[in-house]
Amino acid sequence: MRKTQLPTPLPVQQFARCIDDTARPTGYIGDWPQAGRVYPVRVLPHVRTGKKQVHVLGFYAERPYGAFAAHRFEEVATLWMN
Repeated sequence: MRKTQLPTPLPVQQFARCIDDTARPTGYIGDWPQAGRVYPVRVLPHVRTGKKQVHVLGFYAERPYGAFAAHRFEEVATLWMN
């Protein structure tokens, strides 16, 4: 019997609709979401602050880090994959 278990992500796929595509940061290099479109995402906490961040799967982002603030998206669906 194991006493410790490594954290594993839940077997789910989340989808979210972009509701705010304004205020693109100056010097941002990468894909930017469009308002009204639905994207496959992962919602993870920021390492230092613990605030939720949305990572759009399949997006390329060079600089700054390719995560978006949670207020820019609304959750549409969560699909359990088991």
